[in-house]
Amino acid sequence: MPDVMTEATAETMSDTLLSVEGLEAGYGEVQVLWGLSLKARRGKLTAIVGANGAGKTTTLRAIAGTLTPWGGRVMLDGADVTRVPSHVKAARGLALVPEGRQLFSAMSVAENLELGAFSPRASRRYAERLQEVFTLFPRLAERQRQRAGTLSGGEQQMVAIARGLMSDPQILIIDELSLGLAPVVVYQLLATLKRLKQAGLTILLVEQNVHLALALSDYAYVVAEGRIFTEGLPAELAAKPEIRRAYLGL
Repeated sequence: MPDVMTEATAETMSDTLLSVEGLEAGYGEVQVLWGLSLKARRGKLTAIVGANGAGKTTTLRAIAGTLTPWGGRVMLDGADVTRVPSHVKAARGLALVPEGRQLFSAMSVAENLELGAFSPRASRRYAERLQEVFTLFPRLAERQRQRAGTLSGGEQQMVAIARGLMSDPQILIIDELSLGLAPVVVYQLLATLKRLKQAGLTILLVEQNVHLALALSDYAYVVAEGRIFTEGLPAELAAKPEIRRAYLGL
């Protein structure tokens, strides 16, 4: 029995690419996260949903390193990266697509994509990755010399995702995929995420549209007041009365 348990534990650990344990963080003297824990499994899409102000974006910032955690631990592929700078995390394969896209608007699409491949890990595969993102987003190939700030909102989100992919990530973390976008564009981006997941990429998604997040994800966490309120398989969460009332409008 002990041998079986050891093997099962080892298998579970190897299956987890990103592990967040007891994360605490905030701004100034205001604490936002209170012991938050979650995991992202390899090759799966994990969603984080919750109301505005629940702590979703703060969670991603603390994971990515753009916000220094107050406590807890962030593990990436078995290594403790809690206090590793964000650019080092990116070089290790953690890519964040931030809320609001945050492109260099005066630079061209191609230049924004090039900035995503700054690390030695990514630069070695630059030409290959560029062809891959242009295959995913043919519109960007057509507009690669156009200034990013002149693109539509949907096209800018494509650039933001493509820039993250240019870093050759182990895990792609996306903050608010659908925010401010037309439904037809959102469904195009969803189809892209499905293709990436089928190709084996691990994705962690924060999404305001709970219907959409549960339809796309393999596992989901519901955050409320800086803590994990509940978690589970999407179908199980959608069947819970409190989730249906608070987030699904049912």
